[in-house]
Amino acid sequence: MTTITKPPAFRPFTLALIQLGSIGAEKSANLKHAREMILKAAVGGRKKADLIVLPECFNSPYGHVHFPVYAENIGFTSGKPYDIANSASDSVKMLSSAAKEAGAWLIGGSIPERDVTSDKIYNTCTVYNPNGELVATHRKVHLFDIDIPGKIKFKESESLTGGTTLNFFDTDFARIGLGICYDVRFPEMAMTSARQGCQLLVYPGAFNMTTGPLHWELLQRARAVDNQVYFSMCSPARDLNAGYHAWGHSMVVDPMGKVLTEASENEVIVYADIEPQALQDARASIPVTTQRRFDVYPDVSKGIQG
Repeated sequence: MTTITKPPAFRPFTLALIQLGSIGAEKSANLKHAREMILKAAVGGRKKADLIVLPECFNSPYGHVHFPVYAENIGFTSGKPYDIANSASDSVKMLSSAAKEAGAWLIGGSIPERDVTSDKIYNTCTVYNPNGELVATHRKVHLFDIDIPGKIKFKESESLTGGTTLNFFDTDFARIGLGICYDVRFPEMAMTSARQGCQLLVYPGAFNMTTGPLHWELLQRARAVDNQVYFSMCSPARDLNAGYHAWGHSMVVDPMGKVLTEASENEVIVYADIEPQALQDARASIPVTTQRRFDVYPDVSKGIQG
């Protein structure tokens, strides 16, 4: 079992979500545009962004037929230094460079990743510190295989493999838990992240025009309130000319379930000030974190591999 250390002191910081548009067939153009928006996000708010987030599958069209075509080799091993200069991933190189130039932490949405040893393909989130170092990854655990009659049918498992670990990373202002899109529907993941000391959970995502209106906000507010943490999802902008129509509405929710910021459906950068006091007040006034009855039901976070 992975040893969980004490999280860093929770300090105020500014979070920026890039609801990226113009994601087309040309990867190099997607990367160029994403880089421009990262640098814009770094300085475009009321104050400098400390943490910047891109959406799910930002470097390619979204769809199981596209994932194998756009997949890149990353080759990251947790806890070991990563050689950016010799990386086989153009996306990783761009994100590293952009994080360093922005001087901010960067959650690089997600990209299709081809494992260097197994040749399996994953939907993978990468994280960079302000020095441009790749410090964490998260492979989407739960694959989006759904069939809503008359509405939408989608099966990620036709080309993707699900990840097998839960992941977080430490900054100098918070411990941040990771997930991707469909992972939000499985509360055990968020519960485990919160009990491992995460104060903010960030899930790049791309809900569609059926599930978005129904559950996008509901699920984020539920995960935030259940665990008394900040919760955020970052979506691509809606493009009705694309094969997959994203809902948009990237948002940040506070530990009491209040929506702090919400995008529209278009390309936009939205900001939120993350305040530790709100988390502390929520846990003091409604102390579910100390009232759980693990003598009656099990703690789902026990025995989890990081």
